[in-house]
Amino acid sequence: MFLHYFGLTDNPFSIAPNPDYLYMSPRHKEALAHLTFGLRESGGFVMLTGEVGTGKTTVSRKLLQQLPDSTQVAMILNPTLSAIELLATVCDELGIEYDLQHASLKYFTDKLLNKLAANHAAGKNTVLMIDEAQHLLPEVLEQLRLLTNLETNREKLLKVVLIGQPELQQLLKRNELRQLAQRITARYHLLPLNADEVKAYIGHRLSVAGGDISIFSSATLRAMYRVTAGIPRVINLLCDRAMTLAFTQQQAVVKKHLLMAAASQILGEDVVEQRLKGQKTLTMAAVFCIMLVIGYGWGSVV
Repeated sequence: MFLHYFGLTDNPFSIAPNPDYLYMSPRHKEALAHLTFGLRESGGFVMLTGEVGTGKTTVSRKLLQQLPDSTQVAMILNPTLSAIELLATVCDELGIEYDLQHASLKYFTDKLLNKLAANHAAGKNTVLMIDEAQHLLPEVLEQLRLLTNLETNREKLLKVVLIGQPELQQLLKRNELRQLAQRITARYHLLPLNADEVKAYIGHRLSVAGGDISIFSSATLRAMYRVTAGIPRVINLLCDRAMTLAFTQQQAVVKKHLLMAAASQILGEDVVEQRLKGQKTLTMAAVFCIMLVIGYGWGSVV
């Protein structure tokens, strides 16, 4: 709707995971480095956690792009499965034929172990990537651990990448999963973007679509960080709505009041008020601490 009006060739704030708009902040690069290192180690598991919308999928897609061609990847996007269902899904992803009439944990496990051994003999690595892993049942995680028992003297034949929300960290603290937790060779918790990164993120996506950061006022960009808390997905939603409002009002620049209107429509007025109030409280606390330090300094001088 607003693309031609702002001189854009594409919608820069679609929430679809278009790799053309990939913005790797220093935090995302660090997360990628941790995962890449973990997959090179001899252990069986690496883990990436983060709040909803922080860019875990972005990092995982970049990780997949960097894997060597000799790697076979099995991707699980919906892990709300039983142990047998998960093993069957992994077989599907790896192209393993099976007979459902013989379906059992042992049957699928044997099939998978044979495939892992065959891949290793052919010089191939095998990686299992599970998104939304916080939904995995403990018994399913334990079954995955048993799959990683197949190893050579130097490495595991199956590497597992667990991607999930912070609840995944709590899940792995359960006593019955302590053996799996000890096998995680790299873990990283992805935090939201900071204020400077939010501005760079918006500028990057606009430039890919043929625009520039001047579409948003400085006040809008500052408020964007406070309202979105640096969550990329929320940034996309608010930018898209605010630009639509600017177009309908024939405003050449997206000003702060348009962002606030967009935020109220998408997040709700109560959420917006809470976030702005929280930011104000932090600012007042910081000023108070500074005044205390200054007062202490003057008192020492006197």
